[in-house]
Amino acid sequence: MNGRRGAVGSTGSRTTIGAAAQRPCTLVVCRGCCCGNPRKYPETDHGWQLDRMRAAADASGGRLAVRTTDCLGPCDQANVVVVQPSTAGRRAGGRATWVGFAMGDDSTDELLDWVAAGGPGIAEAPPALRLQFIRPPREAMSRARR
Repeated sequence: MNGRRGAVGSTGSRTTIGAAAQRPCTLVVCRGCCCGNPRKYPETDHGWQLDRMRAAADASGGRLAVRTTDCLGPCDQANVVVVQPSTAGRRAGGRATWVGFAMGDDSTDELLDWVAAGGPGIAEAPPALRLQFIRPPREAMSRARR
């Protein structure tokens, strides 16, 4: 044993250890204080949106994962979803993409279509969805200080 934990896979000149070897594109869905709150946004069926995302992940054959998290920060831009690239997407230059105002069926459709096509680093996001891209809170705060 070489002292490393987990499975080791070789990808060209890089060696990837454990789960990172084949990480799928992941939707991190905010369900904190504002996002997913039916009292604040009663016109949106937040449960149905999450059910659709989870159904897409189940049907993806492991190419998509969905997780929920507490408050991500930009509450004035709810619902917030962070699209994390797959291992292949990250190798191709993809980075986590923050999407705000992700509430309606059209927005959910575009998110799911984009990740089905590969997501960040692999496929271009639909133009209307790109209009919903927001800065991560840390990046927005550092820009405001300048």
